[in-house]
Amino acid sequence: MRPRILIILLSAILIWVGTSAAGAAEYTKTVSFDKRNLSGPRFGMTYILGDSELKQELERENVGPVVSQFGWHFERQIIPEGGGPQFVVEFVPMLAAVEYGKFVPNLTLAMGVRMPGGWELGLGPNMLLSKSVEDNVHVRTALVTAIGRSLNYGGVSIPINLAYTSSPEGNRVSLIFGYAIGKTGQEKEKDKKSSNDATHDNRLGADF
Repeated sequence: MRPRILIILLSAILIWVGTSAAGAAEYTKTVSFDKRNLSGPRFGMTYILGDSELKQELERENVGPVVSQFGWHFERQIIPEGGGPQFVVEFVPMLAAVEYGKFVPNLTLAMGVRMPGGWELGLGPNMLLSKSVEDNVHVRTALVTAIGRSLNYGGVSIPINLAYTSSPEGNRVSLIFGYAIGKTGQEKEKDKKSSNDATHDNRLGADF
C-alpha cells in the first residue's frame, strides 16, 4: 500500500471515529468532561527508509539508518465522564542518534482519539533539525501518522506506538514506548480534599 493511500485511510478512520462520537453525544442531554495529564518519558527506535535525502545527509554525519529516540511526552486528555472515546493532544520533543555521538532533535505535535480499550490513532506535524552539506541547520517538516495502544497496569499507563513519518526528503518508521502516571481533575480534587480532611483531623487532635 502506498504511503499516501495509507495516510488518507487512517485520516478517514480518525474523522469517522470523531464524527461517530459527536453523533452519539447528540442523544445525550448533558455531556460532562474531565481532563487528565499523562505526560511521561518516551524512548524507542527509528528506521529511515530507502535511499532518501535525509538518509544521505545523516550518513555524511556518520549516522546509520537506525537511530535511538529519547524524549518526553506531554499529553492532555479530554475524557467523557459517561465513557466513550478520549480526545488527546500530544507534544513530543525527542533527541535521536545519541549512540552515534550526535544530537538530532525532533518535535511532534499530534491530535487524535483513544478508544476505551486503549487503542489510539493520531495525526500531526513533525519538525526535525539536521545539518546540510554547508553545515547550516536544516529544518525538515513532515506528517506523522501514528497508531498504538495504551496498556494500564495498576494506574500506570504504558503506551506502545508505531508511527510513520512521511516527507519528500525521506520517510521514517518509529516504534516508541514509555510510561506515565496521571490522574483526572476529579481524582486530584478528591486527593486534595482527603489531604485537607486529614490535616483538619490532626489539628483537632492537637487541640484536644
